[in-house]
Amino acid sequence: MDSLIHSLRDITIRRVSVSAMDNNVYLLTAKASGAQLLIDAADDLPAIQAMLAESAADTTATPKLALIATTHQHWDHVRALPELVAATGAKTSAGVDDAAALPVPVDVPLEHGDVGNFEGFDITAVHLRGHTPGSIAYVYQDPDGPAHIFSGDSLFPGGVGNTQNDPARFTSLLDDVTERLFNAYPDDTVVHPGHGKPTTLGAERPQLQEWRERRW
Repeated sequence: MDSLIHSLRDITIRRVSVSAMDNNVYLLTAKASGAQLLIDAADDLPAIQAMLAESAADTTATPKLALIATTHQHWDHVRALPELVAATGAKTSAGVDDAAALPVPVDVPLEHGDVGNFEGFDITAVHLRGHTPGSIAYVYQDPDGPAHIFSGDSLFPGGVGNTQNDPARFTSLLDDVTERLFNAYPDDTVVHPGHGKPTTLGAERPQLQEWRERRW
């Protein structure tokens, strides 16, 4: 498979879709150091390991999985997490309000605005409350191009994530997505969701009022 979707100045971004639910697993690799961040070990350890093997072509150093980051606690985003931790010894991170629900101990519980420093790139945690209490989007700011948001199940093409018809949860999620993503990043920002195809904030921005009115 060819999992490479972006080759940026300092990092590469790879993606593999796993399971019948089309879960996206993302891998960021620093070109100079080989430091890696994997986002959502959703399922299918062999597919994830194949992507890790492919990433050896992305760096002149030896690739090293530094952290496995989880966007939120839902079962379909963590099915391969225990196996991947056992196979790699990598540390784990998740939102502080979701951490207790994960099937492995969380080494790095994340609050809104926390910044992870890897060898060659930084990642900012953005807390988006509503789909789950501790949902986290991970944001990479490319020095030479648009930001990349790994939004989990909080933001998709065409709407925010499922809030089970709960008006308070929906309002919380849309308010956070509006304030912490749409108001914080420009239109060319790329959104990499937890399922399905990518989009940009600019493509979705005109629909914000429609989403609020329709309540999903």
